[in-house]
Amino acid sequence: MGPAAAGRPPPGGARVRGGGASAEACRARCRELPTPGHASPVTSAVLESGLALLAPPAASGETFIPYYTGRIIDILGSRYDPDAFATVISLMCLVSFSSSLAAGCRGGLFMFVHSRLNLRLRRLLFSSLVHQDLAFFQQVKTGDLTSRLSKDTALMSRLVPANANIFLRSLVKVLGLYSFMLGLSWRLTLLTLLESPLTMAAQKVYDARYQAVLKAIQDSLAYSGEVAREAVASVETVRSFGTEEEEAQRYKAALAHTRHLKDRRDLERALYLLFRRLLQLATQVLMLYCGHQQIQAGLMTKGGLVSFLLYQGEVGQYVQTLVYIYGDLLSNVGAAEKVFEYLDRVPAVSTDGTRAPATLQGHVAFRDVSFTYPSRPDLPVLQGVSFELQPGAVTALVGLNGSGKSTCVALLERFFEPQAGEVLLDGEPLRTYDHRYLHRQVALVGQEPTLFSGSVWENITYGLEGCSKEQVMAAAQAAHAAKFIATLDQGLETEVGEKGGQLSVGQKQRIAIARALIRQPSVLILDEATSALDVESEAAVRAAVLSGGARTVLVIAHHMATVEGADHIVVLEGGAVAEQGTHAELMARRGPYYSLVQRQLAE
Repeated sequence: MGPAAAGRPPPGGARVRGGGASAEACRARCRELPTPGHASPVTSAVLESGLALLAPPAASGETFIPYYTGRIIDILGSRYDPDAFATVISLMCLVSFSSSLAAGCRGGLFMFVHSRLNLRLRRLLFSSLVHQDLAFFQQVKTGDLTSRLSKDTALMSRLVPANANIFLRSLVKVLGLYSFMLGLSWRLTLLTLLESPLTMAAQKVYDARYQAVLKAIQDSLAYSGEVAREAVASVETVRSFGTEEEEAQRYKAALAHTRHLKDRRDLERALYLLFRRLLQLATQVLMLYCGHQQIQAGLMTKGGLVSFLLYQGEVGQYVQTLVYIYGDLLSNVGAAEKVFEYLDRVPAVSTDGTRAPATLQGHVAFRDVSFTYPSRPDLPVLQGVSFELQPGAVTALVGLNGSGKSTCVALLERFFEPQAGEVLLDGEPLRTYDHRYLHRQVALVGQEPTLFSGSVWENITYGLEGCSKEQVMAAAQAAHAAKFIATLDQGLETEVGEKGGQLSVGQKQRIAIARALIRQPSVLILDEATSALDVESEAAVRAAVLSGGARTVLVIAHHMATVEGADHIVVLEGGAVAEQGTHAELMARRGPYYSLVQRQLAE
């Protein structure tokens, strides 16, 4: 990679994360922001005006066709008038052309609006999801989220413009058709109204059942997606236990359940359409009988009856369409409910702090902190925990599995809020700090770091802009990653693959450490961050971390060599601080820490 690449932002800004957007802000953006493609409000107004202006001519023009058809029958059935015939034919052609042109333009505009709406809806939903608290992602399955983001948003964005298009056209058509029908025969028009209540009653029953089954289908699709995702993501475990057939059968069962629900949906729809068709036929027979009586009485012409029957067939269809659209919106509310639920959800951990001091000492204090996970409210994880991390010092947090070490890290990173007590940074609660500022000053490297598909450069500079090549290489050198990066085919430009799959675990850990160090954080958290490194690399990384000057370092490690070199050691036991002090002091007390050391030596 050459100097020209220095300081570049990640492609498309995809690696830069903003902070603090609430669900209310997402809803506001949905109402106020222009659609994707950087369209201005003027453009949106033009689109909406165009759709409104094109609807009447597109629909009303078609209502003249049956009327002129009846006029032609009357002209041909009486003494033939060539001039009148030519006039009617010319008017029919003009009306048909104008109506078709307006309908085509309106349909094109709606398709354009649909594509824009789909993009905006997905963008807003994704923005809302990434700003949720960690507890949300622990309670909701990934397959459910991806299903809402891909399938449900597509369904919503398709239904809204399509139904709006059909509703406007149908409404104008119904008004126009009833106007012509009243002009031809008000008696027959009243008779046609008998069909509407029966149609609406049947539609209401059908909609209630359809809504329930469609919601079940949405949940079933999300479950089958989750089954497939888990199997693919854990393919090594599946292969090691030889459970390929079991996973295939589990996915087959999920698909079979979805197919059963879809078959039920299709059967109920077929029965509903059959009833509606029989009702239409019965109404048409009644219209023919009553129309014949009116012709015999001289109240209307044969051409008028033909026109009325054409109108009656169309108006019934459009009235049913209006009712169906309402039912269709209700029946698909299952997809919309989840999307809007996620858009409206306010994160339990707010990110609206504003503190961003120019300098930060990095003094961290846990003050009587108690915490339980939202998914397990009856199981306390931390109880009255109090300890401090001093600037320029390395503090080790030790304890058995389940003692609360990772929970302390999660609270320091503000993944959760404690139910009692506070976590302070330089004497101020963490919630008062600006979201991006806090996470630039408090950097975390976990045991299993996550890398994103992209280059080594993009992963080291993740979330940052304007980084120079010198800064990137300095961070890589400090993380003992520069040597192996130099051996890669394209150096910093080498693609790491999905989740860093092209790199070893140790290489991913070193990239993650470099990603943390390039931020020059005031507080650095290493949660088993060097567990996959060899002795030489671990010693080099430890030396780089310890030479951080005034930086506050919190270390969680099982290697006693790392713990022994810490300036201060905090021992957790059962979610509480059992003891704390230096290695020598704790060994001399022969308490919980001494037992941990002896146990590791015995192993």
